[in-house]
Parts: sequence; C-alpha cells; structure tokens
Amino acid sequence: MKITRYKKVQKYLKFYYNNYGFHQPYQLLIDGTFCFAAFKEQINIREQIPRYLNGQVKLLTTRCIIIETEKISKKTHGALTILKQYGIHECGHKEPIAGAHCIMSMVGKKNDKHYIIATQDRDLQEKLRNKAGVPILYFHNKSPTLEKPSKMSYDKAGQVLEADSNIFISETQNEVLQTMKKALGIEEKVEEKRVIVKKKKTHNPNPLSCKKKKKKSTGAIGKPTPGVKEGKVRKRKKSKHKNIQLQSLAP
Repeated sequence: MKITRYKKVQKYLKFYYNNYGFHQPYQLLIDGTFCFAAFKEQINIREQIPRYLNGQVKLLTTRCIIIETEKISKKTHGALTILKQYGIHECGHKEPIAGAHCIMSMVGKKNDKHYIIATQDRDLQEKLRNKAGVPILYFHNKSPTLEKPSKMSYDKAGQVLEADSNIFISETQNEVLQTMKKALGIEEKVEEKRVIVKKKKTHNPNPLSCKKKKKKSTGAIGKPTPGVKEGKVRKRKKSKHKNIQLQSLAP
C-alpha cells in the first residue's frame, strides 16, 4: 500500500476515534454488493481489509442482507458464499427487508455501535453521508478505500467540540480556577516583552569631507630647513653691499 493511501486512512480513522469514539476491533458491516465486487475482482476481504485499516476488524452482516443475496443467488452465488462466512448481527426484523433499509436501521440516528459500512450501493452511500459519524468503505480500482468523512460528520464534530468546551470550561469555572491559582501562588506570569535596542555601528568618516594633510617641506637630507615656516616659500633678500660696489665700478 502506498504511503499516501496509508496516511489518508489513518487520518480518517483518527478523526472518527477522536470525535465519535471508534476503536479496535472495528465493526465492518458488509452487504451483498461489496461481496459481489470482491468476488468479481478476486479480492480476499478477510486479508485485505485488516491490512488496509491497519488494525483488528470484525466482519459482520445481517440476516436481511443474506436473504436478499439469496434471492439473486444465480448471479451472485460466489458473493453469497463469501457473505455466509461472516458473523451475523441481529437486526431485529421479524420479516426480512431490503439490505439497504436494514443497514440504515442498524446505523440508527447516531451509529452508537460504531459500524463501518462496506457497500458498493451508491444510493445507500448517499443516504449514509447525511448521517454524522458513519464511515463508508468501498472498492475503487480493485483496492479498498475509506471515504473521506462527510460534511455532516465534520459539522457534527464541531458542534460536539463547542458543546464540550461550554460544559467543561465555563466562565465561572475559569474565574474559580484563576482565584485558586492566585491563592496557591502559581499564577502564570506574563513575561514582559524586552525591547532590544540596536547598537549603532561605527562607520568610517567620509573621505570627501576630510581635509588633506599638509606636507612638510624638507631639505636635501630630508630635514626641514631652518627659518622656513611650514607651507611658505622662502624669499631671498638682496644685499645692499653688493649694490654699492657695483655703483662704484660703473664709469
């Protein structure tokens, strides 16, 4: 069995277990149409169904279903042989009725006995979908398939959960519970949210806004020349003595 099919069936069974009290061994109520499909496709119900549901299963039928199958035994002789192998649940009908009507009466209003209905009858399937908490099993492509819970089943499960919450967690009981917690000193403390202050990252200064460093003037050896201030060019002064000598030598 593929993993996806296994996950689906386990999910559906868990839904019926949590909301409607289904448990192992599962009670599978089988009609003649289901046995006829198994006989036609050569499927061993006793082996395939417990393996598919991954649990213990009780295979059951009713006298009404057997009698209905006997009436058309010429076409469904193999299905009748299969059907007679399973346990018979007393339906309480003194006179036999149609198999579909018998199954509907066995299910009742709430399906208290937690039947899983195995049928290929589409009309019966449609009627069962209108009842909450009734799993439907059928063959699809030679494989047993548990149908997804109906909308009625989901809606009813939601109503049950709401009713349970109103019963067990009422406002008055909630107030009493809070006062008891305070008295015992086990009141839940609400942790204050800490505001995390982000530290500003140190960024390097903008190179365009920085002033360029002034270069120091150096002499031949690399030392600064004496008497010259930084950033200024030294001007030579003319000597007066040389000017006097030049004037005396002139004709």
